[in-house]
Amino acid sequence: MERGLPDPVTPFPILKEPTRRVCRPVRQRKPYQKRLLADRAQAVRRAVQVSFLALNIWIGIQFYLFVRQYEVFDSRPQWPRPAGVEGWLPIAGLMNLKAALATGEIPLIHPAAMFLIVAFLLMSLLLRKAFCGWLCPVGTISELLWKTGRDTFGRNIVLSRWLDIPLRSLKYLLLGLFLWAIITMPAPAIQAFMRSPYGLIVDVQMLNFFRYLSATAAVVIGVLALLSVFIRNFWCRYLCPYGALMGLAALFSPLWIRRNKDKCIDCGKCAKACPSHLPVDTNVSMHSAECLGCLECVTVCPAEGALDLSLLGRRPAGRVRTEPLWLAGAVIRIFLGAVGYAKLTGHWDSPIPPSLYHQLIPNAAEYSHPR
Repeated sequence: MERGLPDPVTPFPILKEPTRRVCRPVRQRKPYQKRLLADRAQAVRRAVQVSFLALNIWIGIQFYLFVRQYEVFDSRPQWPRPAGVEGWLPIAGLMNLKAALATGEIPLIHPAAMFLIVAFLLMSLLLRKAFCGWLCPVGTISELLWKTGRDTFGRNIVLSRWLDIPLRSLKYLLLGLFLWAIITMPAPAIQAFMRSPYGLIVDVQMLNFFRYLSATAAVVIGVLALLSVFIRNFWCRYLCPYGALMGLAALFSPLWIRRNKDKCIDCGKCAKACPSHLPVDTNVSMHSAECLGCLECVTVCPAEGALDLSLLGRRPAGRVRTEPLWLAGAVIRIFLGAVGYAKLTGHWDSPIPPSLYHQLIPNAAEYSHPR
């Protein structure tokens, strides 16, 4: 064998074709101005939420003591009935609102329920779903649950669109059923219901529902709470007819989140932070009925002027972010204004004498919902 030739037993080396690398353009992040001031929106919102939750807890304790003194036949009741408990009677509030619009007279029984729901609707009409995002105690607890789940497990579950959209329609279906029943109910029938034994102590019936919770109701509430740990605002997003009503009112709000495309750096942090899973990072403005006005998206935005709460599409003047301060102030003013007006005009407390409470409250279980 000639010198220089390879050994016939040894195979020639197999040369592989060089791997072709696809050169993709590197996405350059646009230069931007960082926010100069820390955003205090969530600190302000949490302060309002905690304050309103504490107010509701105090009202609940006071109302429980009010009911107990009649259950033990205290001849000299010392705890007054807190009319604020009627904020937990939205259906009664809507019924009284229908009767007031039909008759032109403010109802005598449970008038606070009407003034409170009008105040909450006004908040939503002017300030988006500010009631849900800033005041609602159930919304506050729901937010605490899903944030606890996110911090514990690292993430929340996001349902697919084919499941999310049908589930979201449930709260509007429930709202439609309630509104149809109220709208078709004549004003005299509403007044008769409010003056019935059941209607006079409908707030006591609500309290007794939670005091003597059935096994079925306890399981349902437990399941809803568990789902809220893993899915953001499960009850609020899918089942709350009250929130659905506020969302419909918020569609006419002059406030909405506005994104400046020129200053946006497309980081996607706003959409990730949104508790309602809204596409804040791709839309120019958010007019959705699901927007809570919570400013979570604005808080996490790193670029100055990229995301703001605008009035009719106009960005607030100046760089100092005052949205949370004036938004919190507006929410509190509307709430206190409604309560103050009702008290000053004598339309806050129901004129039910203690003698009637002595008769009705101990026998609350005997009174059923009028057919």
